[in-house]
Formats: sequence, C-alpha cells, structure tokens
Amino acid sequence: MDSVSSVSSSSIAFTSAASNPFAPSKVDRAKPIVVAFPAKEKKANEKRRVSPLRASGMGGLETGKEVKLWGGRFEESVTENVEKFTESISFDKELYRQDIRGSKAHASMLARQGLMTISERDSILEGLSEIERRIELGQFRWRADREDVHMNIEAALIDMIGEPAKKLHTARSRNDQVQTDFRLWCRDAIDRIVPSVKHLQVALVKLALKSGGIIVPGYTHLQRAQPVLLQHYLLSFVEQLDRDIIRLQDCRAKLNFCPLGACALAGTGLPIDRSMTSELLGFTAPLRNSIDAVSDRDFVMELLSANSIIAVHLSRLGEDWVLWASEEFGYITPSDSVSTGSSIMPQKKNPDPMELVRGKSARVIADLVSLLTLCKGLPLAYNRDLQEDKEPTFDSVKTILGMLEVSAEFAQNIVFNKERILKALPAGHLDATTLADYLVIKGIPFRTSHDIVGRSVALCVSKRCQLQDLSLNELKSISPAFEQDVYEYLGVENSIKKFSSYGSTGVECVAGQMEYWVNKLGI
Repeated sequence: MDSVSSVSSSSIAFTSAASNPFAPSKVDRAKPIVVAFPAKEKKANEKRRVSPLRASGMGGLETGKEVKLWGGRFEESVTENVEKFTESISFDKELYRQDIRGSKAHASMLARQGLMTISERDSILEGLSEIERRIELGQFRWRADREDVHMNIEAALIDMIGEPAKKLHTARSRNDQVQTDFRLWCRDAIDRIVPSVKHLQVALVKLALKSGGIIVPGYTHLQRAQPVLLQHYLLSFVEQLDRDIIRLQDCRAKLNFCPLGACALAGTGLPIDRSMTSELLGFTAPLRNSIDAVSDRDFVMELLSANSIIAVHLSRLGEDWVLWASEEFGYITPSDSVSTGSSIMPQKKNPDPMELVRGKSARVIADLVSLLTLCKGLPLAYNRDLQEDKEPTFDSVKTILGMLEVSAEFAQNIVFNKERILKALPAGHLDATTLADYLVIKGIPFRTSHDIVGRSVALCVSKRCQLQDLSLNELKSISPAFEQDVYEYLGVENSIKKFSSYGSTGVECVAGQMEYWVNKLGI
C-alpha cells in the first residue's frame, strides 16, 4: 500500500476494465470505492473518494467516482446531487466531432512549438481518431462523473495512451475549448441550414412555375386589397428566405474567428501559435482579445436570431396556407400525404404540418429569448451559466431544420383550386385602386380620384354589384372624367395588366422575377 500512497492523483492511469470507457461495465458507479492508504493520509482520503483513474499499481480495483482532472486542490468529491445538477455530458456530447477536431489542431500546434514531441502528437492524434470512431459506432461510454464532452474525451484519451495525453491540455482551458467547439458547431449548423432554406426556395419557385396566370386576392389588414398574381405571392416568400440566407452567411462570417489559446481568460505565457490553430480549423484569424474570446456569445445570439426570423417567415406562410386550406377559402388542397385526420370526425382533413410549423416557431423564438436572458447580466469573463447556452441552440437548429424540411414537402404536395379562386375574385372591389390610377391619368389629382372611386364603391355596395357592372352613365354621374375606356381598367384581369412598376404584380414584372429566381436557383 505504500507504493499506492506515493502516487499523486495527477499521474494515474487506467488499469482496470471497470474504469475503461470502452469496456463493458459491471460496476455500480453509485457506490464509490474508498481506497486504503497509510495511517497519516487515511483521514483526508476517507473524505476524498479516490478511483484508479490516472493511478499506477492499482490494477484490478473497482471504481465508483473518479478524482476529477481538476481535483488536485480538493479534499472531498462533489455530492451526487451537485454532480447531477452540474453535468452537461447529457447534451454537450453533441459537440464531440468539433471537440476532437479542435484537440487535433491544438496537439499539432503544441508539437510544432516544441511543447510536446512528434511521437506524443502522433499518439494523441491516433487516439483521438479511435475515440471518434468508437463514438460513431456507439461503443463509447459517456460518463456523467466526467462532467462534459471535453473531460470525457480527454480522460478516455489518458486511459488509452497514458502520459502523452496529459500534455493535450497545455495552454488550453475548457473556457476557450468550449468556445472553439461551439463556434465550429454553429458554423457547421449554418452550413446545414442554408441548403435547407434553398431547398424550400426551389420548392416554392417550382410551385410558382405551375401556377402561371392564376390571380388571387391580395390582402392588407386581412381585408381584400388588390389583385396579385399567385406567382408574385409565392415569390415574396422566396425573397424573405433569401434575406434569411444572407443573415446566416453574415453570422457565419462574424463567428469564424478562433478563440483557442485564449485559455481561461488571460492567455498564456507559453510559446503557442494561435494563428496556426486558427488556420488548421478553417477560421479567418484568432480573436484579438482573450477576455472577449472566452466570454462572447454574440455569435450564438445572432444564429438564434436568424433562426427566429426564419421561423417567423415560415409561420406566416403556414398561417396563410392553413387558412387557404379551410372550407371558407378553399384555395389549396393538400395531398393526403401531408394531411392528417380527426380521431372523432371522419370527414376531417387537416393541414397539420403547417399548423405545427406555425406552432414550432414559438419554441425557436423562445430559444432566442432564453439565450438573451441567460447572457444579459453576466460579468466578464466566463461563467458556468454559459453551459446553458447549448440546449436552446441545439433545439433551435434542430427545430428550424425540421420546419424548413416539412414546409418544402408541403409545398411539393399541394394544388391550387383555380375554379374556387376565380369564383372568389369578384368580391371586394379589388380593382378600385386601378380605377383611381385611371383618373390620375386623366389629369385628376390623386386625392380627388380617391374620393371619386370611394363614392363609386359606395354605389356598388348599395347596388350589390362590382365596379365593372356600373354603367358609364352611373360612373359619369359621379365624375364626368369617366369615358368608355374606363372598362379597360376594370375587373381583376384588366387591373393586373395595368401594373408596370419595378417589382410589381404586373405580368411582365412577375415574368422577370420568375426568370431571375429560376436562373439563380438553377431550376
């Protein structure tokens, strides 16, 4: 036992299958083993639950709770409640690819700077690759007593290759390590979201291509306003999604700076090369200020803000299509493949996917609010509160990807009911503004024209007819400016033909917009 007591906790290595994360475990980890020590150390170590982690000469002993990699100054291990409350491995294991990638870059830099040997670097790189392989095969045991993804991977590496692995954390803190992992993860997430946004854009443009010539009522205040081409309406969402892409790309560019080497907050006196690790990880450059490097979460706020705006856009699309699928509108019919039924009403066919798109926008927005609230009162620099930034971010990305995917699928599986739309068009005097433009062309000031057309609509309301149904004499009784050519402006079809301004719903304008998007999206 004397040989055991002479070994410090920092030089321990795994020697039992029970403490090996790759080996099947029969150990009840809820019952930690207290190792016997010489009398002079017995009292302290009765409080400090010691495992064979990083120990030599302790083969065959079972273990419960390990001495932490940071446990050198502690005399007692944390309680089970504290350990359960503070662990993050249950969710931050999502970062394992980025953590391993960052560690490989860090090891390569340390070797070039003479802070580890080439042989040690190679052992570390090989060990990290093996750990990644086992994680992806489901053969890696994540341990809550190792707290987080960083400690799980580092401890497993120590188990696997021994002493060289203990050099990996040289000139690195978990503060800059998690920042590096998280920036890499968010960058990867953006690279997944952008193609999904483009996929929905393509679906909408293809739907528009099949909807040529269809006119629908345009609404303001949820009241009928003016006629618009259905293609124009669909392309309005394509434009919104394009701004979403620009926001994501801008977020990617701003987050693409490397915090690795900032350490806890003050940097290091060791001769590291932060530019090398930055380049190896595909970052633009190292972050200039080490305090900012470990405390900044702007990039996450921006990503979740961009996701929230996407969610709002999709929710508005969902709202329209849920309404349009109702019996009151009847503008669209979703296929059975994107509809659900009722458990009690046999006739029901519900556009549930778009209802849930509308509903899930709330959780994406809530994820952003959660993060903003989390960060609003934090002092510099790093605080453990920031552990709570992962789950809302993971949830936001997962949810927005699902919303984009199902919205595109819904767009691919609906048909517009032309006859129902055509039947609905006459109501609402959609051509009233075009009639006012007619009077402006005749030289009448717009405010006067507005009044004349208002009185014309009032006459239609009293007669329960449309503007095009009024006789020329009836129109002249309101204003002598009306001539026979006024009927070239009345009716939704004639009204659409009169739009000509850039970006308008005119036939030629919309044709130009369609051509632009077909070419840009490579359809």
